[in-house]
Amino acid sequence: MKVTRHFTAGLQSPYDGLDFETRTSIIRNPDGSVVFESPAVVPSGWSQVATDIIAQKYFRKAGVPAATKRVKEKGVPEWLQRSVADDKALAGLDEGERFGGETDSRQVFDRLCGTWTYWGHKEGMFDTEEDAKAFFDELRYMMVRQMAAPNSPQWFNTGLHWQYGIDGPAQGHKYFDPKAGQVVDSTSAYERPQPHACFIQSVSDDLVNEGGIMNLWQREARLFKYGSGTGTNFSAIRGEGEPLSGGGHSSGLMGFLKIGDRAAGAIKSGGTTRRAAKMVSLDLDHPDIEAFVNWKVTEEQKVASLVTGARINERGMNAILGACSEVQGDERFDPRTNKALAKAIRQARTEGVADNYIYRAVQLAKQGVTSIDFDTYNTDWDSEAYATVSGQNSNNSVRIPNAFMEAVLRDETWDLKRRTDGATSKTLQASDLWDQVAYAAWACADPGVQFDTTINEWHTCPADGRINGSNPCSEYMFLDDTACNLASLNLMKLYDLETEHFDLEAYQHAIRIWTTVLEISVAMAQFPSEAIARLSYEFRTLGLGYANLGALLMVMGIPYDSPKGRAQAGALTAILTGESYAQSARIAAEKGPFVKFAKNREHMLRVIRNHRRAAYAAATEQYEGLSVRPVALDAANAPDELVTAARAVWDEALALGEKHGYRNAQVSVIAPTGTIGLVMDCDTTGVEPDFALVKFKKLAGGGYFKIINRVVPEALANLGYSDAQISDIVNYA
Repeated sequence: MKVTRHFTAGLQSPYDGLDFETRTSIIRNPDGSVVFESPAVVPSGWSQVATDIIAQKYFRKAGVPAATKRVKEKGVPEWLQRSVADDKALAGLDEGERFGGETDSRQVFDRLCGTWTYWGHKEGMFDTEEDAKAFFDELRYMMVRQMAAPNSPQWFNTGLHWQYGIDGPAQGHKYFDPKAGQVVDSTSAYERPQPHACFIQSVSDDLVNEGGIMNLWQREARLFKYGSGTGTNFSAIRGEGEPLSGGGHSSGLMGFLKIGDRAAGAIKSGGTTRRAAKMVSLDLDHPDIEAFVNWKVTEEQKVASLVTGARINERGMNAILGACSEVQGDERFDPRTNKALAKAIRQARTEGVADNYIYRAVQLAKQGVTSIDFDTYNTDWDSEAYATVSGQNSNNSVRIPNAFMEAVLRDETWDLKRRTDGATSKTLQASDLWDQVAYAAWACADPGVQFDTTINEWHTCPADGRINGSNPCSEYMFLDDTACNLASLNLMKLYDLETEHFDLEAYQHAIRIWTTVLEISVAMAQFPSEAIARLSYEFRTLGLGYANLGALLMVMGIPYDSPKGRAQAGALTAILTGESYAQSARIAAEKGPFVKFAKNREHMLRVIRNHRRAAYAAATEQYEGLSVRPVALDAANAPDELVTAARAVWDEALALGEKHGYRNAQVSVIAPTGTIGLVMDCDTTGVEPDFALVKFKKLAGGGYFKIINRVVPEALANLGYSDAQISDIVNYA
């Protein structure tokens, strides 16, 4: 493929025009204590927050050699050959200076972009060496200028072997070898990285065998270790009370979910700096659905009880100890003679202190104890109180078919079905179950809802099975035992504040480049199971998205919740997905479509046609196979340039797909972009509005960031505020 130099034409280096400076990255707790400290070389235009993120999260902390040498490889240009530690050069250094960590952001950009280019070259993605160089430079240009970023596992894992020769024993990963025509075991921990952030894994109604419950925890651990997240629909697991083959009855789903929750809680994704990301979903007709829906509600009540109860006990016991020290003699321990003690005991009992703790306090007083340090707790998500309850290490969702919503609307009953024989285990009012879902979501923000029928009507590959679940944040939905690697474009970096113009040409160029990056990442990856390795090769799903939409709308003076805001977002999203599918078809013209395309051709083209119809706001009757009409592109409220582009890319995506097929079964998602949004200095994440202009982000590894929305002055100016008014508002924040 040819690669156009859109950003780097005429530049000697993608880093030209940028000043780099050495900063100290320090992350503190609110009390001022230091959690992390390290030097970091970054572009001078980066914020301190972005500096802290790359230094704490993404710099490799150990094993980076101070000197490297290239490893010759037939057919690979010298500048693109991988590197290893130069033992001869290292021998001339003091032992403590031979290996260390990354300290310069350019090391990271070179590591990532070089690895993608290396594997792209090996996959035959470039027509010429110059195309490979252009690809390498365009990527580094965009990353150093915070225009785009891949998902966190890429930062953690990609390029450690290519750039530094870092390696380790295989961790049980697998990959599909096209030459062998089969899945093979990885022989290295890092030669093939784990770049995918999002996994959907299946689980069978089996305790210990491959694909079963206990095997799933092992597969999850393998993903969490390298910074990825996973989701599973557990509806295949039999409910509480269902018969077991060996006699007896099942303990039900919830006991197993608590085991998986504990396992995830013990692991930090990527080692130490990211919580394990996990999605648990369940069909609404599962026998244990009510216990599942109310799981976190009950657990949060336990936390509240623990926090409140500990404080009551601490106060009551110390009051009793204090009353015993107010008088002298043995009678002070007898509430019949010590009125203060009697009052303290009555008060403690009134507040709920158990008698054994009351008696314990008196006994301690007899031993000369005058006060007790009774542990109390708080409701911080990372506190000891939450560590003692279950359900805190996953997002929970319920799968809602249209039939259930219709039953709610008609006030009909809903049957829960046993997994062993399909018999009805319980019948309840659909509206009652819906009320439980709504209350639980209000009380503790879980469960989320996934509209199963709509999801499967937009499924590109139903010939190979239905969509049962999602990744932890629900942006990726596809077949079980598949994976998706993500990247996001920073919309604000494509908007010129002076001219108030969005650079559409650069946007589409970036979409094409990053679609190619994600396709290459499929080829170079290793996976946690044989099934995922095989299906990832056969379907090659991608997840290109964007970030900073909320900030873009702010500086444009467009309310987020407005027809213009939604139309702008719709147009940008239509262009993203349409251009990415078009690029996928272009790659298919060179490399062939994904393995399962022929089997799913008519289904996938139907989905693409429906996307195109939505871009043209077609009449309802023109859509194919949809129960719910999609929200079409609002041409009246979107800029003409974006509307024209959106329709053009979907015309091309359909035409190219009909001719060549598609290289990828899916191409786009809108991810939350939490950490990568910060490293790109995004003021808002993903597709979301800003929930506060000043925020504190608590990190899983400890410490806080204070984050202030930096586009506020531009947005206020666009809305007509004076400089003095803007200054007053910003200073107040």
